[in-house]
Amino acid sequence: MISWPIIASICKALQVSQVRLSKIKHVMFPPSSQAKELRLAALNWLTESDAACKAVGVRQLAQTWLAGEIVLDTQAVLNTPLPLPGRPEKPELVAPRLVKRRSMITPEGRAILIHALAHIEFNAINLALDAIWRFADMPQAYYADWLQVAAEEALHFSLLADHLQGFGYAYGDFPAHSSLWEMADKTRHDILARIALVPRTMEARGLDVVPSLRDKLAQAGDMATAAIMDIILRDEIGHVAIGNRWYAYLCQQRGLEPVTTYAQLASEYKAPALRGPFNMAARRAAGFSELELAALPAD
Repeated sequence: MISWPIIASICKALQVSQVRLSKIKHVMFPPSSQAKELRLAALNWLTESDAACKAVGVRQLAQTWLAGEIVLDTQAVLNTPLPLPGRPEKPELVAPRLVKRRSMITPEGRAILIHALAHIEFNAINLALDAIWRFADMPQAYYADWLQVAAEEALHFSLLADHLQGFGYAYGDFPAHSSLWEMADKTRHDILARIALVPRTMEARGLDVVPSLRDKLAQAGDMATAAIMDIILRDEIGHVAIGNRWYAYLCQQRGLEPVTTYAQLASEYKAPALRGPFNMAARRAAGFSELELAALPAD
């Protein structure tokens, strides 16, 4: 259960952080961030390398969209000469096996875990932005959905990065890996493969692992991080549901059967093998069908 006094203190800290960032944004936001077309604006923020600036800018972009102050061109063909995604010089990116183990016994161990979670959320911002700009000719609701995801991932990143500072560390202080973005790059030419294998596979894994991480943090007495994990799990169910909705839409558009198509795509793109235990309740809430749940490997 979420501890609202703890969340209130976290949100207060985040507001302070945003005040600090508001002093930065007038100086550091690139002129291209003022683009008045949604997909171009998403691409511009994707290329932004300052993590804190990106998080604030993406949330601001979502507010601009909701206020009706930016248009959407679903047909535009966009390109950029800049490397994607924009990321800061640190953290150093290493193979997953070289990332430090995340023991929760000590404050440093919990800081390593929080840093790893912040890095996942930073990548998730980039993944949602990439889904907006890269794939043309989708319904308006598709772009609105992924903008919502980007904004919520930006909030998660800000909460975690701000909380990490309380441990005496900053985002970038520990090595990290880029497995999420590597799968995004593999699927850059096919929206069906992207939706099947990023939100519905790699991000859906969070539905399975977040509850146990949250409980271990609470057992270690870190209720503040546990409360952030509650927020993340709540929102991630919605994000995976968005992935499921658009996967079903694309399968219907192409006349494909979803379960067998997923298995074919997972094999073709060498997606990570699914391993239990699975959070069946969260997966059902996120819209996985009973056929899909039945196809999961035994624990």
